[in-house]
Amino acid sequence: MPETGLLVNLALALVGATIGGALAVRLGQSPILGYVLAGMIVGPYTPGPATDPEAVAALADLGLVFLLFAVGLQLSVGELLRVGRAALLGGAGQVGILIALGWAVGVALGFSSLEALFFGAFISLSSTTVMAKVLTDRGEIDSGHGTLAMAWATTQDLITIVLVVLLSTLAAGAESGDDVLLAVGKAVLFMAIVLPFGLFVLPWLLRRASLLRSREVFVLTVVAIALGTAYLSELFGLSLALGAFLAGLLVSESEVSNQALGELGPLRDVFAGLFFVFIGMLVDPAFVVASLPLLLVALVLIVPVKAAVSAALAFLFRVPSRTAVLAGVALAQAGEFSFLLARVGQEVGAIGSQMFSLMLAGAAASILIAPGVLRATPAALRALDLRFGGPRPDPQASDDAQAGRERRRFVLVCGYGRVGRLIGAALERRGFPYRMVDSDPRVCRAAAERGVDVVQGHAENPRVLERAEVASASVLVVALPDPIAMRQIVDHARRVSPRLPIIARARTAADREFLAQRGVAEIVVAETEVALEMARYTLGRLGVSAAETAAIVQGLRRRSS
Repeated sequence: MPETGLLVNLALALVGATIGGALAVRLGQSPILGYVLAGMIVGPYTPGPATDPEAVAALADLGLVFLLFAVGLQLSVGELLRVGRAALLGGAGQVGILIALGWAVGVALGFSSLEALFFGAFISLSSTTVMAKVLTDRGEIDSGHGTLAMAWATTQDLITIVLVVLLSTLAAGAESGDDVLLAVGKAVLFMAIVLPFGLFVLPWLLRRASLLRSREVFVLTVVAIALGTAYLSELFGLSLALGAFLAGLLVSESEVSNQALGELGPLRDVFAGLFFVFIGMLVDPAFVVASLPLLLVALVLIVPVKAAVSAALAFLFRVPSRTAVLAGVALAQAGEFSFLLARVGQEVGAIGSQMFSLMLAGAAASILIAPGVLRATPAALRALDLRFGGPRPDPQASDDAQAGRERRRFVLVCGYGRVGRLIGAALERRGFPYRMVDSDPRVCRAAAERGVDVVQGHAENPRVLERAEVASASVLVVALPDPIAMRQIVDHARRVSPRLPIIARARTAADREFLAQRGVAEIVVAETEVALEMARYTLGRLGVSAAETAAIVQGLRRRSS
């Protein structure tokens, strides 16, 4: 039966994604690499259990939509503008130079002009997801080179919209400038419709859904926005994934963007895994093995050549040399938008199976070596400094280090109800900076108007905690009454920062035992504290001295713990 066939193929793809992703993470690599390799193993080109790519294709498209919607949510146009010309003009220049180089190399290798053009566009793009993971693992996401590289990648992502439109038009057989202008006109019309809707209607819609305080309704709203915009994009002859990306980018400046990203995360992870498994199914491993010289050429263009071009352009915009080199190395890999271009090229018949396999193998290899290359670069730079007269001062690096020290001095308060507000008031009275996390948009808006640093979303969601920079907090205060949320917050905080001081409220003995096992510094049991406060008042009214009352209360607290 067809339903059974779909179920079997889906189960096999998910099992492969789970095993491949787990092994990749265990080896310190991006799970994307594990997904692609798993797809190659369960694909039709290798012996053993085989999955039908056509049966997984529709679900893979959903994965691409959710993936690029989430990528758009994580981008910040404001951050891009803050970095300025080095990211905007440098990123655009780097894409143009790499496309020209890739086209020239592709033609020299015997591929058609259109295949070579797709190849050049493919190698010009970097993976925001892979780069963010590598920089975060190294604690460099907020450094000078990390900020520049992420903004540079944002520019590349925006340019991808133009590339997909132009390349798809050329692949469709555009014979005149009028055909290209018509395709660009459709894209402009689509954006003219989506931009006002995205800037004014989408944030309002998400705020209204958030005010309902129903996670189910909010998740359905986010999914409907992603899929609806993707469908509208396809109606205009554009890639459905680019429509979803644009919708995510528009929502990214909304105050509910963190909550939307957090709630969409699990759904995105499942379907994105399927997309990369599907990509792996289309790769012929025999061709990759037989074409290692071609793979080496692609890898050289993606890693050292792209790094050198990016660093040179950044240096031309007066970025300090060390920052420019590190940013260039961070950009030296391929990822989700590169996979998108390869998929688009294959769908429109612009690239053959050889070029497609070459692209995907090159991207996978670049993801594999990216963390090691970035790890080795600082040591190589130090060696060069010693060899050629000592290190040059990098004011940006000094500023980053100082900023990092200042960022560590804040208290993270999860839950801004009555308890959280009192804690915040105490911190404000002594002038200590703090950041609060709460899911109620009205509470967040009121706090933001008072100047409180706010992250909106459910604090138990790991992605919301990452946005709140829990690993950089000096103290974590878990003021939520929900015991399940409390446990999830503490577990995640302990994983990312084992020595972080935590104070949490517990309602039961089981909660207290759970917190004690995880080394929580201070555990407040609500009922116990109420009883002790009432006992303190009663003893005082009966004439017991303050010192004796304090001793009695302290003894009771020890016995109850």
